[in-house]
Amino acid sequence: MTTATPIVPLTTAQIGKCGELLVQYRLLKHAVEASAMPTDAGIDLVAYSSASRRTVTIQVKANLRAKPGGGKGSMALDWWAPQQSPAELFALVDLESDQVWLFWKDELVRFAQQKPEGRLHLYMYLDAEVRTRGVGKHVREFDAFKIEKRVVETFGQQQRSDTRMFAAVEA
Repeated sequence: MTTATPIVPLTTAQIGKCGELLVQYRLLKHAVEASAMPTDAGIDLVAYSSASRRTVTIQVKANLRAKPGGGKGSMALDWWAPQQSPAELFALVDLESDQVWLFWKDELVRFAQQKPEGRLHLYMYLDAEVRTRGVGKHVREFDAFKIEKRVVETFGQQQRSDTRMFAAVEA
């Protein structure tokens, strides 16, 4: 009988770094460069698109996996962010599904369901059948904020490098 090696849990810092790396990877797939900041001043990444010549600052918030809402309820993803962050964009990451949502600061303020003492709390229920009051509480309601859609809005239409490569081969 073989015994499985226990998996060492990730620290909060490691979860945050995984989130930053996932955002960098997903942006780079759309020809957007993103560099990590060396210190924590409320901005985790600076992203730049040479195609649109646009630079954007990003704060990344990452979850390892969904948790029961309120500790006992239906499974939900949730993120806390400071309302006074200097970042222009917030990248909300779910590491379990490798999903990233991008919110401009004013959008995060608008969609956050709780706003205690200068902090913003946004959550998304995973189960579409969960009954809630109002809108903006189910993950499906935030599809328009997924990185694949927002990167085009934010940095303009990017041609992926693999598309250019195939176009060159076909020519």
